[in-house]
Amino acid sequence: MNKQPILHVGIMKATHIEFILETGYRVGTNIIPQGAYTIELRKGKMILQGQSFLTISEEEIILLPVFRTNSFLLKEVTIGIDFHWEQKEDQRFTGGIRFLIEQDTIQVINTIHLEDYLKSVISSEMNPNSSAELLKAHAVISRSWLIAQINKKKEIAGNISDYKSQTSTESEHIRWYDREDHQNFDVCADDHCQRYHGITKIISSTVTSAIDDTMGEILKYNDEICDARFSKCCGGISENFENNWEPLHKPYLVAIADKEPLGSSPKQKLTMEENAREWILFSPKAFCNTSDIKILSQVLPSFDQKTSDFFRWTIQYSQLELSELLTKKSRINFGNILRLEPLERGQSGRIIRLKIVGTEKNLIVGKELEIRKWLSETHLYSSAFVVDYDEIDNGIPGRFILRGAGWGHGSGLCQIGAAVMGEKGYSYDQILKHYFVGVRLEKLY
Repeated sequence: MNKQPILHVGIMKATHIEFILETGYRVGTNIIPQGAYTIELRKGKMILQGQSFLTISEEEIILLPVFRTNSFLLKEVTIGIDFHWEQKEDQRFTGGIRFLIEQDTIQVINTIHLEDYLKSVISSEMNPNSSAELLKAHAVISRSWLIAQINKKKEIAGNISDYKSQTSTESEHIRWYDREDHQNFDVCADDHCQRYHGITKIISSTVTSAIDDTMGEILKYNDEICDARFSKCCGGISENFENNWEPLHKPYLVAIADKEPLGSSPKQKLTMEENAREWILFSPKAFCNTSDIKILSQVLPSFDQKTSDFFRWTIQYSQLELSELLTKKSRINFGNILRLEPLERGQSGRIIRLKIVGTEKNLIVGKELEIRKWLSETHLYSSAFVVDYDEIDNGIPGRFILRGAGWGHGSGLCQIGAAVMGEKGYSYDQILKHYFVGVRLEKLY
């Protein structure tokens, strides 16, 4: 690859969508003037209209910018889907627009050059006042991950029968979530992939410089473009790739201790239950163990800064709350919940397989994100937790106390740890080689 790719980003879907073209666009050979437009689904057809323009299609409608800087505004885009801060906002984008029918809704897809996309992602994921080295590190991993995902999607499309992300039996339900869930576009615009809010947020000169300074740079391990992952806070030790996603070992995505010496393997064996409990109930020294508001504000947007207990956290459920939550999320009646038993943990202490023991049903659930989804209305901070039981009556707990470590899946770059490293004066290549073992930087275009 020697030229910059064009991405297809899934923004939103609905049966009725309102948007404003802030400059002229093209549909085929027709020029559509700026102004307000609607597109809606009626009897299996998309109807796009506004002012004197009308077009109808059963397949897709493509609006191309006359110039690369042309922009449009989408009304009521949902952000933070399934999180506690889910909300709608109007968002502004550059690039082209594709509308297509997907599951009885209209899917809106933004077509945009990769480097323009990155400027928005880094501005959405990070504070523009972040250290330059942190911004450059994030630019490289976001670029690497994107290209790796595009390549992976092509491989899966060529051999779809061999790829399965879910197995369910009477006694076990194992599922992982990855970006190949998206069939009609490369990545989505929300946290499931990477936060992408177009040019809604001001793209600062520091972010632009970070993208320009690393133009085309990616991480490689041997001949492979790295599937470079990141999460908010590893909790002190990062996690192996295969424990969160498909059972495929990636030598550069393995557990590291988030402290000096850089890139070192952890001494603790957190796959053992006794060690995991001791680790999770302890607050060890780590780059990501910080309460410095200045540093946290580099990584956490205002709505995330309300969360101050991400490194070590506690949540409690009554018997009724937990049993109703599990029934709602799994659609299984477990009866009264007796125990939550970790059967398998990863190197960071994150639970990969959890046995739910109830009076009506026992079931093993995994992997980490499915566990987090079942045990929270939104997402549990992480699956690195231990459980204590209280108010026990005839063997049935009345209260469950979950104490945990970290925020997110924990694989790859730890955003809060990397922010601390940037403040300590580490360069972006040092940050990258700390979290991704044995990699090298390479310019792709």
